[in-house]
Amino acid sequence: MTYESQLARLGLFDARVPRYTSYPTAPQFSDSVSPKVFGHWLDQIAPGSRISLYLHVPFCRRLCWFCACRTQGTSSLDPVLAYVEELKAELRLLQRRLPEGVTLSRLHWGGGTPTLLPPEAMRDLATAIFDVVPLGTDAEFSVEIDPNEIDGPRLDALAAAGMNRASIGVQDFDPEIQATIGREQSYDLTRDAVEAIRARGVASLNADILYGLPHQSEARMADSVQKLLSLSPDRVALYGYAHVPWMARRQQLIPADALPRPEERLRLFDTAQRLFEWDGYQSIGIDHFARPEDGLAVAQKQGTLRRNFQGYTDDAAQVLVGLGASSISRFPQGFAQMNGATSAWMKAVRAGTFATKRGHVFSADDKMRARIIEALMCDFTVNSAEITRDHPISRAALDAMFAPVAEKFDGFLRHDAQGLTILEAGRPLTRMIATHFDGYAMAKTGHSSAI
Repeated sequence: MTYESQLARLGLFDARVPRYTSYPTAPQFSDSVSPKVFGHWLDQIAPGSRISLYLHVPFCRRLCWFCACRTQGTSSLDPVLAYVEELKAELRLLQRRLPEGVTLSRLHWGGGTPTLLPPEAMRDLATAIFDVVPLGTDAEFSVEIDPNEIDGPRLDALAAAGMNRASIGVQDFDPEIQATIGREQSYDLTRDAVEAIRARGVASLNADILYGLPHQSEARMADSVQKLLSLSPDRVALYGYAHVPWMARRQQLIPADALPRPEERLRLFDTAQRLFEWDGYQSIGIDHFARPEDGLAVAQKQGTLRRNFQGYTDDAAQVLVGLGASSISRFPQGFAQMNGATSAWMKAVRAGTFATKRGHVFSADDKMRARIIEALMCDFTVNSAEITRDHPISRAALDAMFAPVAEKFDGFLRHDAQGLTILEAGRPLTRMIATHFDGYAMAKTGHSSAI
């Protein structure tokens, strides 16, 4: 039996499973987390601690057809500038609840297109943030940058504000593929943006690239990866395109019959992975690659790699506060998500309250399962001694959880006295394996292909 046929027998090419950037996953969120609960969790942050902050800017000049994020198109800056004013008001609400001495471990501006903001708005927003919570020592300030929506003055403003990591979306460099997904972005434009970023002393660069796009072939994938490698990003996220037109209506513009089959998706990923590794990048988890000196590679080596809503992270902060419409916060007590409708979010903030709409309060079982899933996703191994030490479960009960999963994935998993380990051949199955430790019923609708 060939390797692909073994994976097919286990259902890899038919499965739709969560990406597990959180556990429980967002579909399990409910109205159990209110603005009052969110505020109470803020009150419980320890004085003098380090937290992370995510700001969501949901506006784009154009809506890329492949994207399933919560975004909205705009031809005018007026709604964007009005939104920034409410972000500043939300920051003032945060300031009232934060204890003394809190500093930032990570600050990330995401979207949408944060670089849609004019320079003066960028400076104003950064000042408002640092008036509430300053950057701590060795903090990271990253911004998602659209090469189509950036120029010298805006980069100057970001660099002056302290941006020290930039993240660019590439998706694919092939012109036909770009036209099919509604994202035209030439290699030359991207290269010029990267050079301009580095010319301003921004030392670290992330890049995103997609596999599984319409009309992609192994040759085209290799060409795009090689072009990306010529830009020497410090880390790369190689995401599988999730075709979910029932959730993201704009994806209906993408011809489904041009999408590669699941078996072809696996070959596209393998092609890209080999090129990254040949160029000296280390594989990080299931879909990231990093230079050996990058923080992700260091965290992986030290066993401190973590998973959050942006993917893999080396951030050690226990609290991530999300501001802006649809943003998600993570506290030791649970998740909290702001209202996804921009108008409803703005209305709440104008009324002087947080716009928390839903979330999830962790149970002891949630915390244990979250750690098992995170360990599988980050390290491909779960240490039994760690789980029984940190969570209320016996070794016998844990082994009883592991045994049937190891039996189902025999030859791809190892279950021994140390714990449960996904063997290298089984790594494409990681998300599928993780589902067996998910304590919630999962509907396939809304989840992406397992490969």
